[in-house]
Amino acid sequence: MDEHRVTGTAKNLGGKIEEGFGRIAGDVKSQVQGQAKQLQGTAEDLYGQAKDAAGDFTDIVRNTIETRPYTAVAIAVGLGWLLGRTHKPL
Repeated sequence: MDEHRVTGTAKNLGGKIEEGFGRIAGDVKSQVQGQAKQLQGTAEDLYGQAKDAAGDFTDIVRNTIETRPYTAVAIAVGLGWLLGRTHKPL
């Protein structure tokens, strides 16, 4: 688990607590700050999730290249051909 996910979850929880205290006390500023911290925490958690997913994808690609090099080369050639076909000369 990425450290950003842990930090994001902690910020989100802290923001919920601050918002709750703001509601109890009737302090609008604390409520807004709590909501802002929740938003920050959610964004950081999503960043951590994306980072984890990218790492998983990298592992899959590395494993495919190592175990099936000819398949990896064929895929690379096919992608290159497709990209070349989509290019229009000026």
